Amino acid sequence: MTGVPVLTADEAVEVARGAGARLAAGAAERDRRRVLPVEQVDELSASGLLAVTVPQEHGGAGLGAETLAEVVRLLAAGDPNVAQIPHSHFVYVNAMRDQGTPAQQAFFFGEVLAGRRFGNAQSETRSRHVRDHATTLRPIGPVGADGRPREWVLDGEKGYCTGALFAHWIPVLAHLGDDGPLHVAWVERTARGVTVVDDWDGLGQRTTASGTVRLDAVRVAADRLTPYHLTFDKPGTYGAFAQLLHAAIDAGIARAALADAAEFVTTRSRPYPDAGVERAAQDPLVVQAFGELELQVRAAEALLAEAGRAVDRANADLHEHSAGRASLAVAAARAATTAAAVDAGSRLFEVSGTRSALASLGLDRHWRNARTHTLHDPAAWKVHHLGRYAIDGTLPPRHGQV
Repeated sequence: MTGVPVLTADEAVEVARGAGARLAAGAAERDRRRVLPVEQVDELSASGLLAVTVPQEHGGAGLGAETLAEVVRLLAAGDPNVAQIPHSHFVYVNAMRDQGTPAQQAFFFGEVLAGRRFGNAQSETRSRHVRDHATTLRPIGPVGADGRPREWVLDGEKGYCTGALFAHWIPVLAHLGDDGPLHVAWVERTARGVTVVDDWDGLGQRTTASGTVRLDAVRVAADRLTPYHLTFDKPGTYGAFAQLLHAAIDAGIARAALADAAEFVTTRSRPYPDAGVERAAQDPLVVQAFGELELQVRAAEALLAEAGRAVDRANADLHEHSAGRASLAVAAARAATTAAAVDAGSRLFEVSGTRSALASLGLDRHWRNARTHTLHDPAAWKVHHLGRYAIDGTLPPRHGQV
């Protein structure tokens, strides 16, 4: 791949809309047979959608968070598995913008514009909590003229590595030296000592390949390291941006569940005799339920769009309060999209009737996808931070979960 299109905001949304429609056509079958979406992810790369946040000064479109959230929502409405795969790609493009040196930015943004993808090797399943890490970089070989090591060796094991199996580069979160500051090691997917294991067995999001990455004496040049520990030392939108994309995925799941329920009710459902109507879609109780779901999903979509705008506003005028307000807006969106996705995925059976529960239809995937993906971070903590702000103006903490 020699280069991808540089899309305007309007173009990106339209490309995503078309891609989402194509993804929807095979989503149920991929879920049923657990077929990994290799071709579909390659299509996203070729479309230019994965390059939309590359800064303009590096040849990209530099599109904002509001546009990207809508792009991800549209993709997730087609297949949330495919939409989740590049989540970390966008997050680490953002990390490179914030913490990379000019030389690193030139190289890695060039990689993205050439159609290459970033994965992730961040969480550790054996840690005490999600912000604990044992993976470590240790110096090897001679030092440079500045007295610093020229090369490091990386050892560890990571879990929930969504995107790694499809990636060209895997950003690995590790300590620089024993108990040293956290850094991102940018490791080639094909580097010696890197093993990506497709052992993900979640009940939902089944084709994200969110499995394990094992790192055995992987050599990393010093110029392939960027600091991570500095990310939260000052006001920023790194965490809010990452959480916004999770909210967009959930909003897409909610909309897809509602759309599939409407299609089923209008084409396959039988009316309940007591309703006294010819078609299930005319049953006043069914209509009422759809109205309630439509209201909930619209509210979630509106909060998602506002959260994207809040992140963009903070990036344009970044300080403690603008960053905090962005995190709160995203927290509201995440709480709302979590509820909308889980409720729509469940209530679609309530409005569609017994036939909708046939395993061959695959409608249960919406609830499974929603229930699995919304577990990334507890929605209750989003509400808690909103409550603290409402009571006494306390801004949320600076970390990647808000």
